[in-house]
Amino acid sequence: MNSPIKTLEIQIRGMDCSECVAHVDHAIRSVPDVSGVQVFLGAEKARIEYLSKTPDPDLIRQAVKDAGYEAIFGGQSQLTEDTRATEKTLSKRLMMVLGIVFGLVLFIALVGEWLGLFSRLTDRIPWIAWLVLILIGGFPIFKNVIRSALKGQIISHSLMTFGVIAAIAVREWPTAAVVVLFMRVGDFVEGLTTGSARKAVKNLTNMVPQLARVERDGKEIDLPIQQVIIGDVVVIRSGELISVDGIVIEGAAAVDQSAISGEGMPIDAAVDNKVFAASIVKTGMLKIKTIAIGEDTTFGKVIKLVEEAEGNRAIVQRMADKFAGYYLPVVAVVALLTLLFRRDPLAAAATLVVACSCSFTLATPVAMLASTGSAAKQGLLIKGGKYLEILAKVDTLFVDKTGTLTTGNPQISDIISLGEFSELELLKLAFSVEQYSEHPLGEAVRQKAKQLGIISYEITDFINMPGIGVRGQVGEIEVQLLSKYDLQNDFALSTADELSTQGKTTFFIVTNEKLSGLMAAADSPRKDIKVSLDQLKIMGINHIMLLSGDKTAPVKYLAEELGIEYRAGLLPEEKIAVIRAAQSEGKRVAMVGDGINDAPALAQADVGIAMGATGSDIAIEAAHIALLREDWTLVPKAFEISRRTMRVIKSNILFTAVYNLAGLSLAAFGFLPPVFAAAMQSIPDLGILANSARLIRK
Repeated sequence: MNSPIKTLEIQIRGMDCSECVAHVDHAIRSVPDVSGVQVFLGAEKARIEYLSKTPDPDLIRQAVKDAGYEAIFGGQSQLTEDTRATEKTLSKRLMMVLGIVFGLVLFIALVGEWLGLFSRLTDRIPWIAWLVLILIGGFPIFKNVIRSALKGQIISHSLMTFGVIAAIAVREWPTAAVVVLFMRVGDFVEGLTTGSARKAVKNLTNMVPQLARVERDGKEIDLPIQQVIIGDVVVIRSGELISVDGIVIEGAAAVDQSAISGEGMPIDAAVDNKVFAASIVKTGMLKIKTIAIGEDTTFGKVIKLVEEAEGNRAIVQRMADKFAGYYLPVVAVVALLTLLFRRDPLAAAATLVVACSCSFTLATPVAMLASTGSAAKQGLLIKGGKYLEILAKVDTLFVDKTGTLTTGNPQISDIISLGEFSELELLKLAFSVEQYSEHPLGEAVRQKAKQLGIISYEITDFINMPGIGVRGQVGEIEVQLLSKYDLQNDFALSTADELSTQGKTTFFIVTNEKLSGLMAAADSPRKDIKVSLDQLKIMGINHIMLLSGDKTAPVKYLAEELGIEYRAGLLPEEKIAVIRAAQSEGKRVAMVGDGINDAPALAQADVGIAMGATGSDIAIEAAHIALLREDWTLVPKAFEISRRTMRVIKSNILFTAVYNLAGLSLAAFGFLPPVFAAAMQSIPDLGILANSARLIRK
């Protein structure tokens, strides 16, 4: 019989990029008794799998330390480690910024010299100062390159490091310094992106209350959530967050569980209904029998899914990384052959200098920078150039409903009178009673009345009935707005059924115990959705599906109106399962969402797109692209920008490849001295800048 797989989670400090993940993964796998490992960059942790014997913690610590990072087990002080890590990060970033500022000044000076504005300003700096600057600025990079080389690995910085060495060999100190500058700028940007991923996970964790009001021995006591046990009765009052998953055993309330289901309307929770941690009791009071705590709750699984989605998502290598694996050996062989057959060290050095990967490294990020900057001006926040690369290949789009395809704010769509009162009079009665209600439907009634300039009656004896409705006295008329009513009227029954099939929420106006009318509220679609979806289909995104935690009726109605497929009643783990299934079929997936419940799906998708203007902070942090305006036309625009960017990048790389091939040939045959080889590096760079500038103009 196979032994069940067990897991151990540890914190990892010092990871800054995807290459760090690979190093930590390799280090932990080398420890005896480890059968598998997952490393999560955003959560800064590793999940270690083993079968029977627990791996030795000291061996794990040492293996991770040898790889250049720090392993922290649960027994250590989390607060102390977090504080130390924060101080270290701030120190690193300060030094990085200072280095970049100095490097930019140097770069401007070099450009000025190339343009003849200065008379060899950089020649006045002693070589020892250049060497110190290069070693200090490039130390973290050189350390990683050496460490990777000892393990037989070529990373993105390997080729540029050879360029630095070659430039130093021919005493082209400013060229070497500029190469180091480009490497550090890239690392700095990648570090900022990693920080956003970490912030997303921490914000999710902080959303669940750390205290629960538990009923024990007839008394209510506040306990840390870790001390709550299965079966405890937790008391939640109006305006409070639910801290556990449980079954309602007493009370009734309107519960906003959009953090879990994404459903815009609060549900009416009563006895025997299940409620979830991180949901909000809008009105009423509940006593809940605990069935799940902490990471075992549905919301706890959301947090875990965000972490795992990052780990399961394929690590996309930059184009320069892919090319370096082939290009570097070719350059080394050409330089070696030049030295062996021509017996000319200067020609060999010129070969390495001209092959410096500045132009190859610039080919992608300069175009990405131009696109992301231009996109930001148009209302698109793109968190990294690699997401533009992936988005250009997307063929499948999943979308959320509430807050994404719809506004997320219910509005009164229908008022039906059964004869005794006019529609305006029914609205006035409803407005009078609902003016003291905290329910979102009450807000919808108030907005509708204000739009029509209706003034409310004075009411007395107002009563809020959580899970049922509201009641009040208008003169001699008792007015009730109820979420449920035993319909005897055939017309009212057929009307309510028709409204339900349209995905609308129906409630009933009862006066003096008699049904007088019906009202319906609907979450209205956002502007330009149909046009935007049609544009996406023209672009080849033919598989578009609506994924929602809402009920079937409103989801089906909206999907049919837009001409797309749909799945309704989905929890976060079910949404992510649909995306994983599509990815397993070889499809490239984008997901558009706005809520907390969408965060795992946004992270799991190859590209997650968040409705940034009205979406939750968690969704924005988990996503890779955020729409900064409530404008659905930005979605096809993002696809258009990504595809145009990739065309420019490919032309950059083709130009650079042809140029460097010519340079290598000239250098190898002695027609290009090292000084001219170093000077030639500016030409492809300028060509790339000019080509990429087209993205800004467009």
